[in-house]
Amino acid sequence: MAMVIGVLRVRLAIFEALSLKDKRRVTKSIKERLSVRHNVSVAEVDDLDRRQAATIAVAMVANETRFVQSALSKILDEIRRDTRANLVAHDIEIL
Repeated sequence: MAMVIGVLRVRLAIFEALSLKDKRRVTKSIKERLSVRHNVSVAEVDDLDRRQAATIAVAMVANETRFVQSALSKILDEIRRDTRANLVAHDIEIL
């Protein structure tokens, strides 16, 4: 059986964050929602001390490349629709 690992990395701008506490409230909400809805691992991986920027990584494991690509694309679309943060950049890596 093949094992496919997919990683989605997104860079977000959180313009309304006036403090790190504001930023973390938004990122925590996004991370928890994605984790529960899509059964993926989510972590903030960069820009930890920047008030209006966040980099979040989403990882998943499955047995089909097509499934992983589709699932990560759906997650990316969900992040794009979130009005609390603006998507600045993203990349998807399939291993």
